[in-house]
Amino acid sequence: MTVLIDRPQATGRLRVAWRAAHDPVAGVTRWAQIAALAVPFTVLPSSLWRLPAAFSEGIGFGERAYIVSLSVLSEVVAFTTIGLIARWGEVFPRWVPFLRGRQVPTKAAAISAALGALVLTVLWTACWIAEFAGVTLRGEPTPANFPTQVGGWVTATYYLCYLPLLLWGPLLAAVTCAYVRRRRNG
Repeated sequence: MTVLIDRPQATGRLRVAWRAAHDPVAGVTRWAQIAALAVPFTVLPSSLWRLPAAFSEGIGFGERAYIVSLSVLSEVVAFTTIGLIARWGEVFPRWVPFLRGRQVPTKAAAISAALGALVLTVLWTACWIAEFAGVTLRGEPTPANFPTQVGGWVTATYYLCYLPLLLWGPLLAAVTCAYVRRRRNG
């Protein structure tokens, strides 16, 4: 038995879902839209950089699951920034039990986003300061097998993939300020 898929219909549904998740609501400035859409891309390189380690030899199932989960969770959390410019950041989607169709409280979204921006800015800044000082966040010397200690392409790739994380917190803070201003004026 052959199952035929109606490609135009499937493509149409995907396009509608994409727009529902990404299209900005009225009043979103162009810079806020660009900043919000940039956040997942600041996280993507580090998420992709971790994945090959999950499938290298000598890694147990638990570590493998942790690495993959960390990459996926990082992207999901980064994607929530888009909620600050999209309709689902103002009105709960219909798939959310008990809250569907209700307005998202501006203070709840703004406080959680502002705290996230603060934590991310402090965390990634502290990580880079510690890295350049040659220690871990615990104050121990950076291990010899850490990517920044290996040298060559490994170190260059690591920096290329992890430096964008320094932008995550400030971009989230800027989009949060735009969200609060827009919701207050709207």
